[in-house]
Amino acid sequence: MSERWQPQTEHEHAVMRVLTSIRAVSDAMERMHSGMRGDMDMNATDVAALRLLIIRERNGRPVSPRDIARHLRISTASTTKLLDRLVVSGHVERRPHPSDRRARVVVLTDPARETFFRVFGDRLRAMRSMAMGYDEAELAVVARFLDDLSHAMDPDD
Repeated sequence: MSERWQPQTEHEHAVMRVLTSIRAVSDAMERMHSGMRGDMDMNATDVAALRLLIIRERNGRPVSPRDIARHLRISTASTTKLLDRLVVSGHVERRPHPSDRRARVVVLTDPARETFFRVFGDRLRAMRSMAMGYDEAELAVVARFLDDLSHAMDPDD
């Protein structure tokens, strides 16, 4: 069994402060997502699927059912049930893939996108406003750190 890490140097204390801040952000994100689940009357997996669709849509990347299964780490059968539920609730549609007629993509419906941004909008504006207080060089360091951290936490994603 490993002992609890105790920072010794100023650099190690700075690392501990960052890790403590990450935990606080993670807790705040969980509370935000929990509130969203309640506001949209959805479970955590459904909301995670919608977040993936929003992010990929912003990047112009289509999302296949397989992408959702991989992202959520659920089986293809569970993904089918999830998508069926989201289609019935009017949150997503299955459409033909734009370049592969054998494949299908999953897209948000306009009402789901509007609801997502209505529920999340104030929080997104607050986060954007906070980030505007940093200059480009600082933001580049933060983005690199968060990308590296994401990879360290989930190297397969």
